[in-house]
Amino acid sequence: MHQPHEWWRGAAIYQIYVRSFADTDGDGVGDLAGVRSRLPYLAELGVDALWFTPWYASPMADGGYDVADYRAIHPAFGSLGEAEKLISEALASGIRTIVDIVPNHVSDRHRWFQDALAAGPGSPERDRFWFREGRGERGELPPNNWMSQFGGSAWTRVPDGQWYLHRFASAQPDLNWQHPEVRREHEEVLRFWFDRGAAGVRIDSAAEVIKDPALPDLVDGADPHPYLDRDEIHDVYRDWRKVAESYTPPRALIGEVWLPDPERFARYLRPDELHTAFNFGFLTCPWDPARLREAITTTLAVHTPVGAPATWVLANHDVTRTVTRYGRADTGFDFAAKAHGTPTDLALGTRRARAAALLSLALPGSVYLYQGEELGLPEVEDLPHSVIEDPMFHRTQGADPGRDGCRVPLPWSGDAPPFGFGPEGTQPWLPQPRHWSAMTAEQQVADRGSMLSLYRTALRLRRSETALGDGQMTWLPSGPQVLSFTRDPGFGCVVNLGSEPAPLPPHRQVLLSSAPLRDGQLPTDTAVWLRLP
Repeated sequence: MHQPHEWWRGAAIYQIYVRSFADTDGDGVGDLAGVRSRLPYLAELGVDALWFTPWYASPMADGGYDVADYRAIHPAFGSLGEAEKLISEALASGIRTIVDIVPNHVSDRHRWFQDALAAGPGSPERDRFWFREGRGERGELPPNNWMSQFGGSAWTRVPDGQWYLHRFASAQPDLNWQHPEVRREHEEVLRFWFDRGAAGVRIDSAAEVIKDPALPDLVDGADPHPYLDRDEIHDVYRDWRKVAESYTPPRALIGEVWLPDPERFARYLRPDELHTAFNFGFLTCPWDPARLREAITTTLAVHTPVGAPATWVLANHDVTRTVTRYGRADTGFDFAAKAHGTPTDLALGTRRARAAALLSLALPGSVYLYQGEELGLPEVEDLPHSVIEDPMFHRTQGADPGRDGCRVPLPWSGDAPPFGFGPEGTQPWLPQPRHWSAMTAEQQVADRGSMLSLYRTALRLRRSETALGDGQMTWLPSGPQVLSFTRDPGFGCVVNLGSEPAPLPPHRQVLLSSAPLRDGQLPTDTAVWLRLP
């Protein structure tokens, strides 16, 4: 039996991208006051915690993941006092707060990096980063062949001739985690937010923090990898775990860990390291019964030996929205909306997204919901190039359309933009499609068949059903196109991914279905929750 303070083992966690959630001052950018105004909506939705993408002072070169000051709030979002109020008011509504920590890099406007530029080559200030001389006769070539996640070289040259490493945008210089000041500063940042009531942190790019100090060229199949999943990284998270457990109740550490090797992934979840990590095997899985069954089985098998709960997520601020992804002929995963222009059947995508919602909410462990998923919002694929801010788009000269299509501000009410996102006349930082008038929260609350009503009902049931959340599951016999499992005591979930209706196992009651049942059978692309004998 797990302790109450281990809430993260079975929580439903809602991701808030502040810029696009709710705007109270009419500047087109969401703010913390907007989140506070929508706390009743979030409480009614039935989530247990909110995860905020970075809300810190930042030039916004990468949506706030270029942090200039961890102890200050971005002025467009509000103030530190407002953040403290939000954490407190959310907790009074029964909702905890998770803040985002970005240990791999800081903003090029961060005081440390500005000091490093001013101090020059060979200075102690540059030791906190990865400054190196270039290759070539005059140092005109980057120090090695590493590439940025956002396209192009991972190195930028400064006027004095040295180069600095940035595995993401050039405005995000990588930190040197061999430096004791870097480690000490991040532990102090953890304490800063834990002292203000944060219940946990989500750790961005958690497997990339440590680099080989020799900075060798990247060679296919290199083992160990020069900058990904290096063994030394586990010392960092063991130290963070000690910080988290020095609080009462202990705080939660949640990692963004993209790794293809399940055994290497599980090492981050050992009892003295992270509490949970995002499950990208499930997120990236196509709408295919065999692949989904394999992803679920593998996930549970990886987590069981280390005693960690699994996490389930269908979308976040970096990937194509679920309705669009599942509405494509090839329902494989495309990172950052790279399949723009592929024909999309939104009716099919919505049907599958509804079924996937019930599937993810029924699986053992915790579940993450990205803002707007509960409204069934599709990807916005026709944003004018002039408004796109994502560095992925700009560093690839538009070859990658970027991630802004899943970051368009939410539609709350009304029949025209800004749909209640801000005061009348507000111009949201990204334009909203006019057809979203049928998808506002206001419209969906009044519709018992809407995506919002489905999520609200499912999350309410998830809280009341003792079988759901953390625990075990058992696969039930089913045809190859059907996923069927039980959660004791007496709860069953069946998902039909085939092209024909499927029979249901013996049951006493239908608790919830993603679409109406027909003649007692489960239609295609439909999920159902059952009370079993």
